[in-house]
Amino acid sequence: MDGTRSYRAMQGIDFVFRPLQPEDLPEVLEIERQGYARPWSESVFLDCFRDNYRLWAICHGDRLVGYAIVAYQFDEAHLLNLCVGRASRGQGAGRELLRYLVARSIHDGMHQVLLEVRRSNEGAAALYLSEGFEEIGVRPGYYPGVDGAEDARVMKLDLHT
Repeated sequence: MDGTRSYRAMQGIDFVFRPLQPEDLPEVLEIERQGYARPWSESVFLDCFRDNYRLWAICHGDRLVGYAIVAYQFDEAHLLNLCVGRASRGQGAGRELLRYLVARSIHDGMHQVLLEVRRSNEGAAALYLSEGFEEIGVRPGYYPGVDGAEDARVMKLDLHT
């Protein structure tokens, strides 16, 4: 696998997956601001360009529509951030990006994918559950919020069962 793959989603949209590059950061930061009340900073994204991280872009045509940041630790892939721009939501981009990063994690020898999701983010939690993730715990006060901290649902997907 060279890291780039094309895929036609169920809705007939052609997506291309490729490694995220530092020059993608202006688009990534705009998508990040659309998706989160407390978005990651450019310096946080730059810090992810390391050997044990996988940064994936999902594109429609030549337009970046979403991204995923995954940290590899031993035999575990930790999904740190997955976000799709507003204009591309509801078209299968998030689901296809999740499936892609899971396939890449399997290819790279990972045994499980872990993630945290805000308790209030019911749409994301439903996506993860529909793709085979199971809730394994809660991290109290994990996410900063406008009105105080918010709990995170911890989820995992076993890759070699």
